Amino acid sequence: MGKLAGRTAVVTGASRGIGQAIAELFAAEGANVVCTARTLNDGDHMLEGSLSNTVERIRQAGGSAVAIASDVSLEESCEELIAKSREAFGPVTVLVNNAALNYYIPTETYPTSRWVRCFAVNVHAPFILSKLVLPDMKSAGAGAIVNISSGSAIGPGRGPYANHKALGGVMYGTTKAALERFTQGLAQEAAQYGNIAVSALSPSQVVPTAATVYFKLVDSMDDPKGEPVEYMARASLLLASEPAAKVNGRVCYSQEILGEFGWIDNPKGRGVQLPGSGYSQV
Repeated sequence: MGKLAGRTAVVTGASRGIGQAIAELFAAEGANVVCTARTLNDGDHMLEGSLSNTVERIRQAGGSAVAIASDVSLEESCEELIAKSREAFGPVTVLVNNAALNYYIPTETYPTSRWVRCFAVNVHAPFILSKLVLPDMKSAGAGAIVNISSGSAIGPGRGPYANHKALGGVMYGTTKAALERFTQGLAQEAAQYGNIAVSALSPSQVVPTAATVYFKLVDSMDDPKGEPVEYMARASLLLASEPAAKVNGRVCYSQEILGEFGWIDNPKGRGVQLPGSGYSQV
């Protein structure tokens, strides 16, 4: 029996990259997975990947999944997503807030409308979706919320700065820092309800995905400096399946926690620093 057998899991940003890997692994571990993002079909986005592709891969492997297109920057879309998830598979007891947005633009030229939209996707959506699924978790007496964060939540530290070249990562790091604070605050609140775990997870190294290659954070999908996407999927599974007493309130790195629980050998710890902008991961 899989670690998530019979549970309903909602994974945002599941059309490609880390979200796709998490959705596929959760389905392999027995979860009924709701895959959500804005990109429903191949060709709908400039980057490769789609919800249809993710769901097809899950079903071909014998898993259970549905695709629900949504724009999590909008509260009404979040409400519709959870309602449709319950219609498809019943109460939601696992939520992975993976969807994230950034444009990598220096602050002096960052359009305010884009800044606000990034906050809506990266911070407000995890709050809204968590609020919507908590009643299901309370009724079940168990649940897990995994917020996908980034090493960019840690700033570059105080000056002076030898490298003045900016990568435009201020927005992304700001939202991820907020997400981590939200994670631990919600974890403290949820502790009173029993076996409900709220955690945040960052890659120990930049994960090569269509997005990180596009933004030139890695050189290619097989960049040896990168971390296999499977590490983030396995670490998310760990946080979603271990007892809350062991993982509630954890803000951790993929290889670090996988090594701590004995899921991998020779782990690396905190995220690898990128030049010019502290830490960064999409």
